[in-house]
Amino acid sequence: MKLLSHIGRFTLLMLITFKRPESWKSFRKRIVTEMNDLGLDSLPIIAVISVFMGAVVTIQTSTNIDSGFIPLYTVGFAARQSVILEFSPTIIALILVGKVGSSISSEIGTMRVTEQIDALEIMGINSANFLIFPKIIAAVLINPFLITLSMAIGIAGGYAVAVGTGLIGASDYEYGIQLDFKMYDYYYAMIKTVVFAFVLTSIPAYFGYYTSGGSVEVGKSSTTAVVVSSIVILILNYLLTQLLLI
Repeated sequence: MKLLSHIGRFTLLMLITFKRPESWKSFRKRIVTEMNDLGLDSLPIIAVISVFMGAVVTIQTSTNIDSGFIPLYTVGFAARQSVILEFSPTIIALILVGKVGSSISSEIGTMRVTEQIDALEIMGINSANFLIFPKIIAAVLINPFLITLSMAIGIAGGYAVAVGTGLIGASDYEYGIQLDFKMYDYYYAMIKTVVFAFVLTSIPAYFGYYTSGGSVEVGKSSTTAVVVSSIVILILNYLLTQLLLI
């Protein structure tokens, strides 16, 4: 019953959130600010993780090719498929949940316990629309760019390790990453990216918005938001894979 209560309250909150903004000019400015705070500020950690993801996949694939019948370009092919289909859209989303999701929950939760949200409501402002809507839209717009960049960095990281350590030749890796490439794989990853972007902003915003108490409760709400968002992302990852790839 508690789960159903949360689902119901979350749905009602989203209905309020996605109402037409009162000031489009202010709304656009907030989106740009949120795109910088939620997206561009995460570029360093995304770049580091992507490089090592591509490098690890490349090393593991190359060291596990024991048969001479398996061509070396399989390493490049496996690195490309792993990074595009799973690692970049899903692993990066889980990382962003910890960084972005906890930040959103803490920010809105602090505003709730310090009665700033109540002050917005008294002034006749739709607080959910004002606080949450720009964050969701900003993440949905900026995350595809971040994940595309992650894919490129991951594949480049695999290339650097493969060639730099002499595991395989540059021509074999390049042929592998081009072999049988389907644009649908990229579109599939972008669909997951947009869905995950909504999850990692809306769920933490929900837990922050309904925080009650003091600073301790803000911390608990932030932790719960990260855990629930991660679980939802993993469940949706499975469902989207079933629907779109199988």
